[in-house]
Amino acid sequence: MPNLRELENALPVAPLKIVAMNSAMKIGKSVDHYLVDFRKRMDTALKNDPAFHDYLSPTFLMDVDCPRFGTGEAKAVFNESVRGKDLFILVDVCNNSITYKMNGYVNHMSPDDHYQDLKRIISAATGKARRINVIMPYLYEGRQHKRNTRESLDCAYALEELTSMGVSNIVTFDAHDPRVQNATPLCGFDNFSAYYQFLKALLSGEDDMIIDKEHTVVISPDEGALDRAIYFANVLGVDAGMFYKRRDYSTIVNGKNPIVAHEFLGENIDGKDVIIIDDIISSGESMLDTAGQLKKMNAKRIFILATFGQFNNGTDAFDKAYEKCIFDKIITTNLIYTPPEIKQKPYYIEADVSKFIAQIIDFMNHDISVANVMTSTEKIHEVLDKYNNRVSYEINE
Repeated sequence: MPNLRELENALPVAPLKIVAMNSAMKIGKSVDHYLVDFRKRMDTALKNDPAFHDYLSPTFLMDVDCPRFGTGEAKAVFNESVRGKDLFILVDVCNNSITYKMNGYVNHMSPDDHYQDLKRIISAATGKARRINVIMPYLYEGRQHKRNTRESLDCAYALEELTSMGVSNIVTFDAHDPRVQNATPLCGFDNFSAYYQFLKALLSGEDDMIIDKEHTVVISPDEGALDRAIYFANVLGVDAGMFYKRRDYSTIVNGKNPIVAHEFLGENIDGKDVIIIDDIISSGESMLDTAGQLKKMNAKRIFILATFGQFNNGTDAFDKAYEKCIFDKIITTNLIYTPPEIKQKPYYIEADVSKFIAQIIDFMNHDISVANVMTSTEKIHEVLDKYNNRVSYEINE
């Protein structure tokens, strides 16, 4: 636990409570486990202070339901008091595994359904909770963050709506464009990345990598992810490169201009391990095309890192590409729902971010800067040096 002394000397804003919606129940339970453990291990007088009797708890999860009527309409119900609590609502708008019945038919919940349930929870707590915070790892409508023609501004409107409902802070990960927070300049907005969790998963899964400029390169699959690739490359101390997409702007397919080709900009990658990093794996076509071109350029091994593994078109394309040795590993986080069949694939590794989220919640509850939970460059360099020199080490969050 980073900067524990500062945490032990601070007072909480209010008693901590977590609402893990059905979409995020699995990661919510893991986050709760870490929080309970954090509070038990902390050396603070608050444990024995009657004024803070809720500081220690066997669980911080609240008992909340979102039952639905036969028409598909729903409501939010708190089965315990939320008055005076510092409420953190954890939601995964990408979880399509949850179903409900409407007029006898089974429907899979869409991002719109999850977002509507989130608003129901906020509506039931507004005016009672001391503070309401929303942890939405995948930012709802984050890919519709700007207006090119006569289009809706869904993400900006959603943030504005949440703020108007009384949300004080919004926490997300790898927002497609974090500048969308300009829509709510008076609301707390924190955008985190899981670079250290990616590194932890990568090093744990491979024992023969050499991460330096001569052996490794970080690649952005498009111009939109270039900042992410440059930062990760700088932290690792390696070179960066990128592909840019040539599109056919005379045609529109599924609401966007189709990609004609990927063009590479960067240094020679012959015989090097390549790390491709992006925020989302959607259909995977663009990512696999990038990996295929890198293989033709004689890349040694290819590791695909993405914060959100949606795999909207299934894994057939990835299975075929893996059989052809186009890539070696795919690493995504547990921030959104991942189908169980994907987790069984020999090429898949999951990076666990639940401890990181627990640390963010704990520091926010104590009203301390969340910069305290960020992994320093020096810490990453120390781990890399030990790994490259094959010194026994332990990766801690």
